[in-house]
Amino acid sequence: MPFAAPSICQCGKTVPHGERCPCRAKADRERKARFDKTRPNATGRGYGRDWREARDLFLARPENRFCKWPGCKARAEVVDHIIPHRGDERLRMDPGNWQGLCRH
Repeated sequence: MPFAAPSICQCGKTVPHGERCPCRAKADRERKARFDKTRPNATGRGYGRDWREARDLFLARPENRFCKWPGCKARAEVVDHIIPHRGDERLRMDPGNWQGLCRH
């Protein structure tokens, strides 16, 4: 079976195919940490008590207990918006726009 050629990172190191250079992984972690410092907490993003209560009721229904990802049989733990709400309250709190997913 043929192997793909390694790549050269910006830092000059040779990186095997399918792997990431440690310097790039570190840069990504730092970038994400800078973003997280400016991001509001869950309540500030609209996921306060009303959301948690609605989410728990949604996941307690028998038809929503298992992950909706094709082929996955795990228990649903999170509620995903099928159509991203982008701040639209109607879409955010519409159970018809929700699906239960596992944490994977």
